[in-house]
Amino acid sequence: MGNSSSQQKEPWYSMTAEEVFSSLNTDKHGLSTDDASRRIQEYGPNKLPEKGKPSAFSRFIKQFNNILIYVLLVAAVVTAVLGHWVDTGIILAVVIINAVIGFIQEGKAEKALEGIKKMLSLKASVIRDGQRNVINAEALVPGDIVSLTAGNKIPADIRIFQEKSFKVEESPLTGESAAVEKNPQPVDEDTELVDRTSMVYAGTTATYGNAQGVVTGTGQNTELGKINTMISEVQEITTPLLRQIHDFGTKLAFVILAAAAALFAFGFFIRGHSIDDMFMAVISLAVAAIPEGLPAIMTITLAIGVQSMARRNAIIRKLPSVETLGAVSVICSDKTGTLTRNEMTAKLIIVDGKSYEVEGEGYDPAGNILLEGSKIDHSESEPLTKLLQTAWVCNESEIRKDDGTWKLLGEPTEGALKTLGYKAGLQDFQPERLNDIPFDSQHKYMATLNTVDNDRIIYIKGAPERLLEMCDQQLTADGEKELDKSFWLDSIDEAADRGMRVMGTAYKIPGKNTDELEKEDVGHGAVFLGLIGIMDPPRSEAIEAVGQCRAAGITVKMITGDHKITARAIARKMGIGDGEKVIVGSEMDRMDDEELQKVVMENDVFARTSPEHKVKLIQALRANNVISAMTGDGVNDAPALKNADVGIAMGIKGTEVAKDTAEMVLADDNFASIANAVEEGRTVYDNLRKAIIFILPTNGSESLVVVAAILLGITMPITPAQILWINMVTAVTLALALSFEPMEKDVMKNPPRDPGASIIGGYFIFRIVYISLLLGGAVTVVFLMLENQHGIIASRTVAVNALVFGQLFYLLNCRKIRSHPFDKSFFGNKAVFIACLTLILLQAIFTYTPFMNEIFETSPISTHLLLYPVSVGMGIFIIVELEKWVAARKNLLS
Repeated sequence: MGNSSSQQKEPWYSMTAEEVFSSLNTDKHGLSTDDASRRIQEYGPNKLPEKGKPSAFSRFIKQFNNILIYVLLVAAVVTAVLGHWVDTGIILAVVIINAVIGFIQEGKAEKALEGIKKMLSLKASVIRDGQRNVINAEALVPGDIVSLTAGNKIPADIRIFQEKSFKVEESPLTGESAAVEKNPQPVDEDTELVDRTSMVYAGTTATYGNAQGVVTGTGQNTELGKINTMISEVQEITTPLLRQIHDFGTKLAFVILAAAAALFAFGFFIRGHSIDDMFMAVISLAVAAIPEGLPAIMTITLAIGVQSMARRNAIIRKLPSVETLGAVSVICSDKTGTLTRNEMTAKLIIVDGKSYEVEGEGYDPAGNILLEGSKIDHSESEPLTKLLQTAWVCNESEIRKDDGTWKLLGEPTEGALKTLGYKAGLQDFQPERLNDIPFDSQHKYMATLNTVDNDRIIYIKGAPERLLEMCDQQLTADGEKELDKSFWLDSIDEAADRGMRVMGTAYKIPGKNTDELEKEDVGHGAVFLGLIGIMDPPRSEAIEAVGQCRAAGITVKMITGDHKITARAIARKMGIGDGEKVIVGSEMDRMDDEELQKVVMENDVFARTSPEHKVKLIQALRANNVISAMTGDGVNDAPALKNADVGIAMGIKGTEVAKDTAEMVLADDNFASIANAVEEGRTVYDNLRKAIIFILPTNGSESLVVVAAILLGITMPITPAQILWINMVTAVTLALALSFEPMEKDVMKNPPRDPGASIIGGYFIFRIVYISLLLGGAVTVVFLMLENQHGIIASRTVAVNALVFGQLFYLLNCRKIRSHPFDKSFFGNKAVFIACLTLILLQAIFTYTPFMNEIFETSPISTHLLLYPVSVGMGIFIIVELEKWVAARKNLLS
């Protein structure tokens, strides 16, 4: 029997150790080898299940299941039927390139699952047959007794029954930045995962002390396994752009088929043309109407967006996600490591009735200690100096500069105090340590006995409430005075309300010959020094980015596993929410789907959340038709990252699981880069619309020429081969140039677009139709004017050039959606001018070289005939700019 269904789902954290032993039929002496062998057969190995992967061939074939690919394949068949094998080869090459790109991008979920598997410990110290052994962690079973020490990766879900000063760093799983103190005492059954202090979980890391525990869950039945299941069960979510393009392609295909059928019927039954003639006419219409260059242009535009974002520290892992960012209206952000630094920092000191602010962030020891905004010298205050010395000496951590970055060796809270000591210049204060009492979750303090100037002193730090019980005096500038306990309790509450973890400090002078330190020596008679407020501070650049997002109509929601008070304090500093209302995970558990869908729209701060809560919130946003992005860095964020329309992982401090699951990775872990990415995403979408608004009138005007010829019973002004030439040269030059168009001004001052809206709304459909009529009609008129005087071949040559020049001038119209093209950025896109010159050169080759004349049935034309194409182009440009001016005044452009 596998372990996915056979392990019990008990609330082990709320049971006593004896009840856990009884339920698992084990004891402190561990299992026997035979019993462990039976259980491995029952529960399966302690590893996450392997998921069958599709073959490379099936993944490649899957890339062709796309409406745009079908359109391209139809175009390839049509050109093959016409005998234009070069064009067929070009179109098929585009299809294959698209398939290869998609093939390379496949397998993201599998990579994420592999990353989770790597988080499991490889070895475990276990008691079997009464003997301690080190075994492969895969061989662990429920009921095993495991020993854990600082530095160990936790190999399974384990119920602690014995510990000494044991702390575990759980941020990859819970999002909490501070190490969690563990103890054997059971907690309430409804306790959230982040507060289950009697349990440790697979994939987390022991940072301090040691412990023994009994394995309660292995493999898929661990909390890590639950996340693994959530990731593997998430259905792939298509992007708004792909949905719009699919819808657009389907409608376009229907229109082409309907028009072709109507044209065939009219020509055959009304005009009396032969079946062969009408068949060729229908093929001409299909060739003219299918925008075969559009998928390639879309891919290239997205790829250019990827490059632009990479320059701004946003690495895109899925091409369509470039555009999706432009539609995002809600960014759901984890707190720890995303909005904050995930580096505990001492920010507040309260001593001798004064409150000092501390500059700087993280473990970088740059910054000063300030009193009322002014830098102070701590040596001028004995209470402050003693407090700083206590934080510096009564400490087991160290910070070091590595590759230009300050890194912590030890527990985060102690790292914050060590950094504070560096800021105070205490590097040379190194008193001899004679003895110490390590921190213990039972007595809640640490104490060291040191020699200072040939005198003995005991430095004490720990939970402030506990230290206040040990003190009856406090140190002031005037010496020791009676302890004002109510003042300190009020100060603790105020600091906690600001989202700080509060550390108390005290000292005691023992006898001069004291060399040993026992708990009885510090249990009473100590002198209280003051408080140090420690927090994981917000990134200053993230605060600014949240404001930018708000200006762009984007709501930022904080979803964190941290405490409610901490979440509220950070949200206030960030400008998220109303500064008061916080929804906690236990409240969400009591809500049905409809209630949650309402709550998620009305509230912006969510605390004490589990991975399941994050996924539910993302799904609730989707039920409200909201396009959302989710940021995060931990394993606990991975399911929500995959569920969101755009998952955004941290590149520096993010786990590999988060990065492999996300569509975008921030190279600098800077929330501000998200605002930049949204800006680029909106520009990409604008440029895609410009390309579509440009390409479709091209196809529409060509189609109109073909239809007009059938309806009027005149000679075809352009041949199918000439149509293919026009489509090819304009797509690879003019349409491509629009992909490089810089962003329009005020792009981040507009609200996010409606994800349900068509990629081209009613007004732009009107433009496509009238440009098609205008250009197609002008080309037909030019052909009819010249046919009798200059012959069919020369007239067709002029008609082709008229179509091309009409598109060349129309390109200038399309460079700006909301304004005229002649602003400061007119020369900002060199690609436009290169494309125009390239197109003119290609048309010269098309018109004046003998071999091209022979292939496309054209002929050189005199200079005065070129005035017709130029006049058509200039006329198109002037008319469209007038139309844009009118539309802008009526607020139709968006």
